[in-house]
Amino acid sequence: MEKYKLICVTNRHLVNGSLDTQLSKIFKCFSKPDILILREKDLKEDEYKTLAIKVMQLCSDNNVTCILHLFKDVAADIGANGIHLPFAVFSAMSTDEKKKFNIIGVSVHSKEEALNAQKLGASYIMTGHIFRTNCKKDVPPRGLSFLSQICSIVKIPVYAVGGINEENAALCIEAGAVGVCMMSNFMYM
Repeated sequence: MEKYKLICVTNRHLVNGSLDTQLSKIFKCFSKPDILILREKDLKEDEYKTLAIKVMQLCSDNNVTCILHLFKDVAADIGANGIHLPFAVFSAMSTDEKKKFNIIGVSVHSKEEALNAQKLGASYIMTGHIFRTNCKKDVPPRGLSFLSQICSIVKIPVYAVGGINEENAALCIEAGAVGVCMMSNFMYM
């Protein structure tokens, strides 16, 4: 199997120590991510901005694409190249807001959202959750057939998320995803 794209999604609450130190460890490992999504949605905007500036520099120093999450005004203000958004936030964005970013990722949870995200100009979509995950203990996973359906109806890249690890990542690629997103594997290492 050829190499697939790997996205690290952050969650500083899972890290033993500081997020900066954890990211430094991640960027030194053999299977370092191609992309990092700074997903710290519980922070206030000013706290997120301070963290984002540091993380963007760390990613740049390590040749990892940094995509900010949710805080689109902060991302635009500090010149971030990419933003990842929930579908509802993305669908409410104006054309002018979208022009501020070269990369716009969108989380989708249905075929309709996937098609609409593509139509509205998303660069890629992230769909899941594919496998059982502690992040959504009480919600059944959507599974590989759902992932395959999403991959078959859109022409933009699809990334699988939710309960993905090194053992099941290949199944997501076989289902049509261009890459996978992992949180726990990177935050606990």
